[in-house]
Amino acid sequence: MSSSALSGDALTHRVRVWDAPLRAFHWLLLAAVAAAIATGLLGGEWMVWHGRAGIAIVGLIAFRLAWGVLGSETARFAQFLPGPGALWAYLQGQWQGIGHNPLGALSVVALLGLLAAQVGTGLFSNDDIAFAGPLSARVDEELVQSLTGWHHRLVNGLYALIALHVGAIGFYAVVKRLRLVPAMVTGWQEVPRSQLGPRPAHAGAFAVALSLGLLAGYAASGEWQNGLQSAPSTSATSVTAPTSDASAQAAQPGSAAASASSGKATAAPAW
Repeated sequence: MSSSALSGDALTHRVRVWDAPLRAFHWLLLAAVAAAIATGLLGGEWMVWHGRAGIAIVGLIAFRLAWGVLGSETARFAQFLPGPGALWAYLQGQWQGIGHNPLGALSVVALLGLLAAQVGTGLFSNDDIAFAGPLSARVDEELVQSLTGWHHRLVNGLYALIALHVGAIGFYAVVKRLRLVPAMVTGWQEVPRSQLGPRPAHAGAFAVALSLGLLAGYAASGEWQNGLQSAPSTSATSVTAPTSDASAQAAQPGSAAASASSGKATAAPAW
């Protein structure tokens, strides 16, 4: 994973800090969140795309949670979630490592958690004008109204975290002379030579994480409800269809129609 290209003073070397799936997730999430915010502000007919962007975010978050367990070393939560000691060392300028620093790790967790809450409430929201979440019909009206209110309130916290994230990138670029964006594009970053590149993900990990992400997106879309709604009508048709055949009824011995045809006076049942 490490490159043999050294810097001029031979104190650092380039390693691939971020794997391709993590980088793709980062930029796809950025696009989906930007689309969700823009379409939500536009409203009206754009709310259809607002919902689609939310479903995409659900799938991406599910993928990231899986990749945080199955992915390469720097993508795993167990590797970058900081303890009190690591956080204190970072605040004192003594932390060393690759990937997310302790404050950056906390920012990632906060952003993923808030996004999960935002899209989770959105799935059950209904503004009674232009948007109804794909799962809003599965819960009672009182809960729908409560979740709709939270969906509107949480977006302010999302704005704050996005501003903090962008501000941190600018701070590192200007003050610490460390450009974080190119590393998230290429995956490569200069690190001290004492640090090795991260261990890669196991074979098949990407397929598992992608499958879980797609499954979560499908569940959030509510498409699976179509089968549940069509089942009762099929059952009702199969039960009522035979009773509409008058000729079949007349052919049965002992039926009201058969009695009438034999000339016997038989009272018709009152259905």
